[in-house]
Amino acid sequence: MTPWINRLNRRALLGAAAATLAAPAVRAQTGPMRFVFPFAAGGAGDALTRIVADEIAKALNETTFVEARPGAGGQIGTQAVINAPADGRTFLLTPVAPIIIHPIVFPQLPYNPFTDLAPISLVTTFDFALAIHPDTPAKTLAELITWLKQDPRRATYGSPGVGNLPHFFGALMGATIGVPMQHAPYRGSAPALTDLVGGQVPMVMTTTSDVTELAKAGRIRVLAVSGRERSPFLPDVPTFTEAGVPIAGGAWYALYTRAGAPAEGIGKVSQAVMAAMRNDSVKERILRLSMVPKGSTPAELAAIQKADHEAWTPAVRASGFKPS
Repeated sequence: MTPWINRLNRRALLGAAAATLAAPAVRAQTGPMRFVFPFAAGGAGDALTRIVADEIAKALNETTFVEARPGAGGQIGTQAVINAPADGRTFLLTPVAPIIIHPIVFPQLPYNPFTDLAPISLVTTFDFALAIHPDTPAKTLAELITWLKQDPRRATYGSPGVGNLPHFFGALMGATIGVPMQHAPYRGSAPALTDLVGGQVPMVMTTTSDVTELAKAGRIRVLAVSGRERSPFLPDVPTFTEAGVPIAGGAWYALYTRAGAPAEGIGKVSQAVMAAMRNDSVKERILRLSMVPKGSTPAELAAIQKADHEAWTPAVRASGFKPS
């Protein structure tokens, strides 16, 4: 064998050996991580999903994309994640309703969030707010209640969808003040608030995060927030209890994947979320959405999910709501 051939063989062998050694570090091409937000794009929840997806991409050296899948109050997007492969690469970033409320009110719900989804991390917490058009002749919640009682046909409120917490909080408000509230469900907060600004609906009950900027711009008026304490984002707005209507409640956004996904992958994503929620730059971006950054382990989220389901069940059932 000539030295020239030996050199070629050595090069080939060295190249093959290098490729073999490098192979474990090369992840098989499985496509980008997919983050489903089960409501319409354009609101604070959609923005939050994009922040979380970006931070996970950086932490895990992954490619990610966000998909808004609105419909049925969040059920369509939730079902899309449950129908995805259990490979830990499709995620659901959702508010509380599809996880906590829908199992209470929809007897034919096509999924069970306690068995079909795997908790990953609590992401943020937030409150609700009641907003009206600034031309409405009511400057306070008490004045609004008087205005509604003068003509109960005015008592229509929009929310981000049927069967979610803003929907039930509006119904709870109506029951408490003695005015039957007519619910007008939308496919997300953004279209509901667009109609509120345009005068097509007199009130909207939605997340504090989705009304803050419009309120600061004077395009809507926020009369009350749902927390037990005033929102740090709308400090001049009273709570419902302060305004004379003794009701309170709040909610959260959390990250899930399909049940059966690899535990190791779930743990890595959970750690990435918790690290992101401690990052000052990320915290600042989330606070601008009028949410409070949190982060949790999968077990902690599972405990929160169980406790909130138990807490909301009596109130939702007492509302008498029946899905059409």
